[in-house]
Amino acid sequence: MATTVMALAEKVLERVYGTSKSAVSVASGDGDGEKTHRHTHHHIHRIKSYDDIDDDVYYSDEDESSLELIQIGAERTKNLLILMSDTGGGHRASAEAIRDAFKIEFGDKYRVIVKDVWKEYTGWPLNDMERSYKFMVKHVQLWKVAFHSTSPKWIHSSYLAAIAAYYAKEVEAGLMEYKPEIIISVHPLMQHIPLWVLKWQELQKRVLFVTVITDLNTCHPTWFHPGVNRCYCPSQEVAKRALFDGLDESQVRVFGLPVRPSFARAVLVKDDLRKELEMDQDLRAVLLMGGGEGMGPVKETAKALEEFLYDKENRKPIGQMVVICGRNKKLASSLEATEWKIPVKVRGFETQMEKWMGACDCIITKAGPGTIAESLIRSLPIILNDYIPGQEKGNVPYVVENGAGVFTRSPKETARIVGEWFSTKTDELEQTSDNARKLAQPEAVFDIVKDIDELSEQRGSHYSLCI
Repeated sequence: MATTVMALAEKVLERVYGTSKSAVSVASGDGDGEKTHRHTHHHIHRIKSYDDIDDDVYYSDEDESSLELIQIGAERTKNLLILMSDTGGGHRASAEAIRDAFKIEFGDKYRVIVKDVWKEYTGWPLNDMERSYKFMVKHVQLWKVAFHSTSPKWIHSSYLAAIAAYYAKEVEAGLMEYKPEIIISVHPLMQHIPLWVLKWQELQKRVLFVTVITDLNTCHPTWFHPGVNRCYCPSQEVAKRALFDGLDESQVRVFGLPVRPSFARAVLVKDDLRKELEMDQDLRAVLLMGGGEGMGPVKETAKALEEFLYDKENRKPIGQMVVICGRNKKLASSLEATEWKIPVKVRGFETQMEKWMGACDCIITKAGPGTIAESLIRSLPIILNDYIPGQEKGNVPYVVENGAGVFTRSPKETARIVGEWFSTKTDELEQTSDNARKLAQPEAVFDIVKDIDELSEQRGSHYSLCI
């Protein structure tokens, strides 16, 4: 079956490009030799070939059979393209974390571009993935069917090969726009088509291609492509799946999920944070997350927490609560209008989550990989109250079996657990916090970028490229 799929892909790309890679572009006809690429589905883009001359380099053609890219003067900045899509917030967050880590570690050595090439260069359905994904996750059974029905390799490979028949040239234009020497994919649908394009254009030896998987424990098989130079896995379970799906051990590294450097390396003192955020200095605090869109049983859970964090006998609170409502202004307004018996902070969309996490003692959230990774870094015991079928399902046992938290969908049960952690089971709270800290991988994003840099140096592309 794998041979059949590969043969299909080859036939598709041969039909798209013709029998030689020179068929990709046509002379513009204006006599200046510039090549243009005419898109059937979008605008006309100039293909910026890897052979275009930059201001700081020149090409030596002493041997007619090859050209060597010679570096002039100071060390040349390398172009690094990160392919992502806003299907869920985690892909962009990981892309931006990687971009920031490259800047911190290597300064101007790399010019990092984060792009949704699908949205900018292709047509339906690739340019509509964000809207389609949001619709399906709101109807979770629909997403569950889509996730599992496309998991068999022969299905998703055939599907992607068919899409390549329409959009391979558009994808190539998106890649050539930035002439990357390194491509990083942080999305499961951004391996196959770009790699096929690089192979057909004979650029695989010139362009380093790596995948950074942003699903924590269970993930879709489209993440794994044997043509990548490296596949960065967030957990051992994902690494096992990569090997099972055909990658070699030399291609796989397990460093953890990339978290933005400003979060991962933040040095925070809880007392100082609570003072800054105007929280009670003495009461333990629970952080209730509604995600970026403020979805889920946030209000029901908040009301249940109020009951379990209020000592009726002594008429005083035993804990406080911070509620993150995201972009859900209606939810935020409703909670702000409520008279609470315990201290409550209601927040909208937050950009400084490291502070709110650092000020709290436990967190309630759905099983999103980014929030879990951040919670572990802050040593927060986690109560998972929901998950998206497919890629988030495995995050539940990842947290629970490692002793870093619990899972329940019941708002009342959630509130009961927090109430006990803040009163009669404080030892359990501390142990869960310690387990979370041991599971955390705050240096993951830096380990990833350092390894990519090392790969790039090993290639020797810093000094010469043979065409």
